Order: sequence, then structure tokens, then C-alpha cells
Amino acid sequence: MSTAHTAGLEGVVAVETSIAEPDRDGGALRYRGVDIIDLVGRLRYEQVWGLLVDDDPSFRLAPVDVPTPTFTGEPMADLQAAIAALSGHWGLAKLVDMETAEVRADLERLSSAAFVIAAALASGGSTAAVPTDDGAVAERFVRAWRGTAVAEVVEAIETYWICTAEHGLNASTFTARIVASTGADAAACLAAAIGALSGPLHGGAPARVVPMLEEAEARGSAEDAILAILGRGERMMGFGHRVYRAEDPRARLLRETARRIGAPRYEIACEVERAALAELARRKPDRVLATNVEYWSAVVLDAAGVPPHFAPVLFACSRTAGWSAHILEQHATGRLIRPAARYVGPPARQLAVPS
Repeated sequence: MSTAHTAGLEGVVAVETSIAEPDRDGGALRYRGVDIIDLVGRLRYEQVWGLLVDDDPSFRLAPVDVPTPTFTGEPMADLQAAIAALSGHWGLAKLVDMETAEVRADLERLSSAAFVIAAALASGGSTAAVPTDDGAVAERFVRAWRGTAVAEVVEAIETYWICTAEHGLNASTFTARIVASTGADAAACLAAAIGALSGPLHGGAPARVVPMLEEAEARGSAEDAILAILGRGERMMGFGHRVYRAEDPRARLLRETARRIGAPRYEIACEVERAALAELARRKPDRVLATNVEYWSAVVLDAAGVPPHFAPVLFACSRTAGWSAHILEQHATGRLIRPAARYVGPPARQLAVPS
């Protein structure tokens, strides 16, 4: 038995998947073989959901009735709790006892519910106030939140959702697959994934980009802001990626979206990006630290009026597509995920009990 160990499991192949292919060296991302560049502006988010889950972009994500949960003011915790509670509200069966079509139906309802809950959270209202017409999910969300479907806001949020709908075996997706492998119900799988996504190093990074831009505005110099941030020993969010060795393709799409919709912080974001990349190249010349999706996601969501602390909720909504596809893929294997651990603690010993 090999004793090789890789910190963070980086590079360790845990599953085989046909859902998404991040191109490590080419700086591309493909959903079931289709480059996301060919999806943004051509498909609505729910069609991308269908592409990822069913390989069918003709899909429409129908609205559902969701009981209004008790909101505490912590958006990700509220979303996670509300999704988990739907297991009881809807009497969801365990995956181990279900056929593929039944699992898929539960995942569709839960994905739609996530958008309804998010809209209620954003608007400070109840789930009953969320529009239930057959319009696109991005338009329904923005109408619930803003009262009207402002075109630039819809474009910003929908582009963000398409860009972040799936990205391989990241922390939250792996969590969803692990829980699915136990045979738990679909709500438990999604709720667990939301919990993993709530961490700042995975889903919360965009919330930490805006303060960086605000500091650059306050100082009147992107270079001074970058040096100050690094001088304080703080992590500079939005640069570098565990997968890509070229620029994150989602960053390119979102940068162009920010320019097209006239994002208020577009110019300062470009200045900070240039200053950050130059300083990172100077300090770490042997590492490729390009702009990642979190950086321009923050700029686009800021332009849409999304408060930084609420950005992870929108990320969770978008990622229901990828999570659902992976849960179905894991369900088809019928295999419990049970990796090994290498023990590095003390050898066998007698416990000295205090008298």
C-alpha cells in the first residue's frame, strides 16, 4: 500500500466525470464539451442547468411553492437551513431507495426552490411574494428583488450564474458527491454543498474583493492600495487559481460584461487588476497568478447592486446546476466514497491516568 500523500488532495483523481472540463493550461471551461464562451449571451441560465444535468439546453426551470422559512439575517445559513428543511416539508426519499428519474425530479424542485428562497432573502419578504410566472429565472429573481427586471441587472446576474454553474470537483461539489454516496436525500446533499460553499476560500471570495477596490478608491492609487494590503499580511482575493495555469476564462467573460453594462467600478477594477498582477509577478516570478472568477464576479455583482455579503447566496443558486449533475452522476455509481487516511499520531502507548 502506497503511503504517498498530497496536501489538500491536489491532483488526486477521485472520480471520473463527463460534466465539465476545466482546461488547466488553455484557460478554457467546457460544459459537456461546450465552451462557456458559446453559452453566455445565447442561453438562459435554466438552459445551462438543463445542459449540465440532462445534456439538454431546451430545459426550463419551473417555479415552485416553498414554505417561508425563519430568516436569521445570515444569508448562507438561512439558505442552507431552508433547503435542508425541504426534506421534511416535501417528504423526500433517500437516494439509495430511488431511481435516477426520481432523484432528478427532486433536484429540479430543490434547485428552483433555492432561487425562490434567495429572492425572498434579497427582498426581505416571504417566498410567497416571489413571481411564479414562466419567465426566465434571472428575470423572476430580479423582479422579486428590485420590483422590476432591469435589463442590465438581469444580464449581470445571468452571466454570473452561467459562468459559475459548474467547475469540476471543487470543495462544495465533492461534498455534494460524498453525501450523495451515503444514500442521503437530495436536500441533504445540496444543504451540505451550501455549507462547504460558505467558506471564504471557496464561495465567499467576491465579498472580499469590493473592500479592496474601495481602499484603492480611498487612497487614490491602485498601487498604494495593493502594497498596503500585502504589507498588512492580508490575502489578496481574486488572483491565482488551484486549477488554471492561464487566466480564468470566466474572468474574461465577466470583465467584458462589466465593461458592457457600465459597471461603476470597472475603471478602478482594471487599475487594481494591473497593479496586483504586476506586484504578484514581481514577488512570485515562478508562479502563474492570473485573475480568477472571484475578482470580476465581485465587480459585476457590485454593478447589479448585490451587497458583498449576499454574493455567496447567488453563487450557491448558480451552482445547483453543477451539484445536481454531480449528485446524479454519483448516484449512478452506487458507490460509497470512503478515502483512506494516513495516521501520523503517536505510536501505541499506555495512557497515564492522573491519580
